[in-house]
Amino acid sequence: MSDPLASLKGNVAVITGAGSGIGEGLAHCAAAAGMQVVVADIATDRAESVADAIREAGGDAMAMPVDVACPGSIDALAEAVHTRLGDVTMLFNNAGVETVGFSWELSSEQWEKTLQINIHGAIHGVRAFAPRMLASGRRAWIANTCSIGGLGMMPLQTSYILSKHAMISFSECLFLEMQLKGAPIHVSAVLPGPVATRIFADGGGGQDEGSAQHRAMMDAMLHADGISGLEAAQRIFPQVVAGAFWVSTHPEVTQQMAAGRAQHLSALSTPALPAEILASMGLAVPE
Repeated sequence: MSDPLASLKGNVAVITGAGSGIGEGLAHCAAAAGMQVVVADIATDRAESVADAIREAGGDAMAMPVDVACPGSIDALAEAVHTRLGDVTMLFNNAGVETVGFSWELSSEQWEKTLQINIHGAIHGVRAFAPRMLASGRRAWIANTCSIGGLGMMPLQTSYILSKHAMISFSECLFLEMQLKGAPIHVSAVLPGPVATRIFADGGGGQDEGSAQHRAMMDAMLHADGISGLEAAQRIFPQVVAGAFWVSTHPEVTQQMAAGRAQHLSALSTPALPAEILASMGLAVPE
């Protein structure tokens, strides 16, 4: 049986949010597999740095700017990639942001930014790249970075959590649409667990003391307990290439979250947080 990783050599991979974190790790994994890697990010300096590092290691990478909150920017990225490199066989819709704050205290701009990047960025990534991927008739991969947060609930992170629920649903429906087309395109929903990235440090949100404390707590937790972006990518990349739909960095945690979500919905339970989460937020555990 042929090695799927070996078949990637020379193919083109496009990774959004590749200037840091999981996206940076995925860029290195794709390059190690011999792919031509498009390091796409709104932070062009970070993207150039990642592309430089890949080239210095003997890989093939090109940094390209993209603002996934803007459909036109994604269209321009797709056009530039196809003009310069040809068919894309791997698309990682990975860019994402975290916004912390009470739902009613986030500004309309903060809400729109979060949803445009986390949801519409992937939707328009598929819209811009999938037609050419389908037209090529070649085996290809589309992976959407969701989160184990999409299997749960968390106050103060509402905009992020709902966006990841939406990304799971989008990925499921996209998978079925590719089945209807009989297309050789594998769709994956990537559910990272704790990964030490810049997502909270770069994230915005409410400026009240509670939001700031929660953001600092979550950032500290990720950096204390989370794996690196590269380690996460090294766990993610082979699963995506193998055609897995559910892709996890922490399988046991993902299974627990999924089982808890299923139980919550099947029982139509009232929303509630585990005691340890309440305690970490300085809240009393209900009697």
